[in-house]
Order: sequence, then structure tokens, then C-alpha cells
Amino acid sequence: QVQLVESGGGLVEAGGSLRLSCAASRSIFIRYTMGWYRQAPGKQREFVATISNDGSTNYADSVKGRFNISRDNAKDTMYLQMNSLKPEDKAVYYCSVTTYRQWWGQGTQVTVSS
Repeated sequence: QVQLVESGGGLVEAGGSLRLSCAASRSIFIRYTMGWYRQAPGKQREFVATISNDGSTNYADSVKGRFNISRDNAKDTMYLQMNSLKPEDKAVYYCSVTTYRQWWGQGTQVTVSS
């Protein structure tokens, strides 16, 4: 069983920043690529960013230059620093890790006001 716990969502004005966190067990955190995905109302869940166990990162074009994914191995926690937020960034953000299957957290709501 894999448990992922997201936090840090909330309401922010356009142009503002938020930092999301995702905590995982150490055995999972140190072995697998982890990432962030988001789902807006009426849309498919989409890729945002991933970070591998060696620290390499990948970003969706829509967030490049604005979002930064990182990991703190001492805390077994992955972060998504979101800057210059836009109303179109409003979505439920999900933490994910892929082992033999893809696992998801419960999600955290990010709302960006116009």
C-alpha cells in the first residue's frame, strides 16, 4: 500500500505563489519517480511535473519557467513551488508515484482569483 499526502493548496490572487507538499514513506520516496498532476473541472487530469530519484525533472510546457518541482530527502517530501499563478492554473493538484502501477494522493485544491 502506497500513501501520499498532499498539502498546501488554497486561494491566491493571480500573480501570486503557493507551495504544495507531498509526503511519502521513505521506501517509496527514495526509489521512484514522483510527480504532480492536476485536474480542472470538465477536463482530463494532466501532467504538470515529475522528479526522479536522481533529481532529474520534467515539466509541462504550460508551467515551465513558473513552477519548480523539488524533493527534500531528509523529510521524505516532494514540493511544487508555483509562481506567477494564473486563473487557468485553478485545479485539484494530485501527487503521484509509479511503482508497479500509478498511485495517487487525495488531491489539494488550488484556486487562483482573477
